[in-house]
Amino acid sequence: MPHDDTTADAVTGPGGTPPGPSPVRSRQSVDGPDPSGGPDSAVEPSAAVGPDLTERSDPAVEPSAGGEPDLTSGPDPAVAALPPELAEAARTLFGERLDLAAAYAEVLATDGVVRGLIGPREAPRIWERHLLNCAAVAERIPEGVSVLDVGSGAGLPGLVLAIARPDLTVALVEPLARRTSFLIEVVERLGLAKTVRVFRGRAEEAATGSTGVGPFSAEIVTARAVAPLDRLSAWCLPLAVRGGRLLAMKGSSAADEIAEHAEAVAKLGGGEPTVHHCGVGVIEPPATVVEIVRERVVNPPRVKSASKRTRGGRRRGR
Repeated sequence: MPHDDTTADAVTGPGGTPPGPSPVRSRQSVDGPDPSGGPDSAVEPSAAVGPDLTERSDPAVEPSAGGEPDLTSGPDPAVAALPPELAEAARTLFGERLDLAAAYAEVLATDGVVRGLIGPREAPRIWERHLLNCAAVAERIPEGVSVLDVGSGAGLPGLVLAIARPDLTVALVEPLARRTSFLIEVVERLGLAKTVRVFRGRAEEAATGSTGVGPFSAEIVTARAVAPLDRLSAWCLPLAVRGGRLLAMKGSSAADEIAEHAEAVAKLGGGEPTVHHCGVGVIEPPATVVEIVRERVVNPPRVKSASKRTRGGRRRGR
């Protein structure tokens, strides 16, 4: 999926309807591999400064341990087929848009692996560890609201929520060019341009509009990142409207993080964090989400701009 990296910071898909997604395939009836093309190396990372929220809660959603994807045998789309034992859960979570979810799963297992957004070992577990886990979070989101997904990476959970819930309008916030390029292409391929927007930049840039686009805000802000809850709240709560909520996907240490960072969250204008288990009775284990309501608008400290210095190193005017 070639793409020109000269796109603007905030991008919506083009007009028209891309070809429809391929139907759901069962692993019991898949054909041989259909290797994808080579890696996309033409896109350079963003030079923006500030916290990078693209570190994922699941470390495997990244290149392999060597730093580069394993391309010796090429990606096999068959590994993205929906396992029969997960078919009922997938139908429950995606409904009539299950075929669209299957098309996304195939893109992740092929182009996503080639371009280093998904670890090769994760491809066979796309449904279990990523798609169903993210889709379960939709139960915490009211109908028809706006969603900002911070540090979206390969589109988890933002793109999954957009697929499962066509009533939502979703903005994917991601600072790295190679990832935003991938996201833009997937949005176009899946025909989601009417409800999904991609913004290249960091969380604080999206909140302030410092890149010349925005500022952005939403009723729901999602994040699937490894940052501690205090830092995650500092980056994400300013993107939520007053009364809006941060939904942070976490692991088994969620309760410990709340105990450690509840005071810092309160200083940032957040209410008391609560833990919710999403998809109970549908997926095992359920997805763990820490929910924080933005109760107060707290003005962040001003960032001092660098002043000019004389040759001697002293600031002018002193």
